[in-house]
Formats: sequence, C-alpha cells, structure tokens
Amino acid sequence: MTASETYYVVLFKSVSHALRSEKILKKGNIPFKLIPVPKSISSDCGVCIRFTPENRELIVSALTGNVEYSEIREL
Repeated sequence: MTASETYYVVLFKSVSHALRSEKILKKGNIPFKLIPVPKSISSDCGVCIRFTPENRELIVSALTGNVEYSEIREL
C-alpha cells in the first residue's frame, strides 16, 4: 500500500456478521477484501472488510438493514 492509496474498513461485533456481509457483497459483485482487523484498530471481532473510497456508498447501501456493523473507519 502506498501513501496515496486510501482504504476504509467495516468493523463488526462478531465474525458471523462479517461473514454474512461477505456473502452480501459477493452477491452484489461489490469489490472488497476480508482481512484481519489491523492492530491499530480495536474491535470485538477479529476480521473486517476493507474497501476503497469509491465503493463506500455501495458497501453502506448493501449492508444497511441487512447486517449489523459497528463502524466504518479510514485506514
């Protein structure tokens, strides 16, 4: 990752919510990557979804009302 690359992560309270989100985003053909939560970020769950800023609206739209997530943070 270079300094010019910005990513966001969706944080979850449980792995089951992260995995459910993964299924939803795959079904919607929305680009993302399931990654371990970076050590600099505290979370109840050990995995998160990383995505680029241009996909933020798609991610929020797909997940809102379908799965519970804690927050979205910039890396």
